Amino acid sequence: MSSKATSERLRLGAIDRSRPYSFDLVPDATVRAALADELDLSALRKLRFTGQLIPEGRADWRLEATLGATMVQPCGITLEPVTTRVDDPVTRAYQADLQVADLPAEQEMPEDDSIEPLPDTLDLAAVMAEALLLAVPPFPRAPGAEIGQVSVTEPGRTAMSDDDARPFAGLRDALKGSDD
Repeated sequence: MSSKATSERLRLGAIDRSRPYSFDLVPDATVRAALADELDLSALRKLRFTGQLIPEGRADWRLEATLGATMVQPCGITLEPVTTRVDDPVTRAYQADLQVADLPAEQEMPEDDSIEPLPDTLDLAAVMAEALLLAVPPFPRAPGAEIGQVSVTEPGRTAMSDDDARPFAGLRDALKGSDD
């Protein structure tokens, strides 16, 4: 038997470590609208974050969850509404002995980006919002929407084509002429 999260913020030290801790977050329309606004979505129709915090070792926790969302965004080409459904797995490992040193502003990303220092309080809503941010399609496209070819030039001149922009196009033409 597992318990259900009644709050979005969990004090990890107060959770029973003898079994997994289940949670199921289903934000209301007001919270979804605020998230949609923050993420530049036209709408966030559905959102659910469900999973478990699983105790590991003496103090560590592993979060295994699923983010389900239905979002609407404008097409990057036509601006028509594009509806996207995501059902993404979310995994995090919270480790008590993870050392976070004062690192410079520019650093390499660690191989495993799901490992984080163990917080005193875990904000499940923040984990959900981060997972949603990562799931939003960066360039949504409506069915059949394509980027056409655009040719812009001064009046009376021939527009430059993609072939003209290739650095060895002239060499190719010169070689063809020498084969004759």
